[in-house]
Amino acid sequence: LILLHPLPSLFAKENLNRMSEQQLNLYDRLINEPSNDWDIYYWATEAKPTPAEFENDVMAMLREFAKNKKREQRLRQPDLEYLFEPSR
Repeated sequence: LILLHPLPSLFAKENLNRMSEQQLNLYDRLINEPSNDWDIYYWATEAKPTPAEFENDVMAMLREFAKNKKREQRLRQPDLEYLFEPSR
């Protein structure tokens, strides 16, 4: 899956290394099952209600991340090197 909007990838970069196996499975399902990744963006920003099957703690984490309380610039996908970095 290629994500068009950077939000899910930026969320992954910041959170994957500290997620439980169950949360990783929920995240995998979230990014692979919806047919349109913009739906994920709309759910995360609360522009549209999240379907019940995706309403879980990972979606809550993504919604919180989408609020961007640190006011970070999030205009592009992250480099993929983070996928190969050792866990912290």
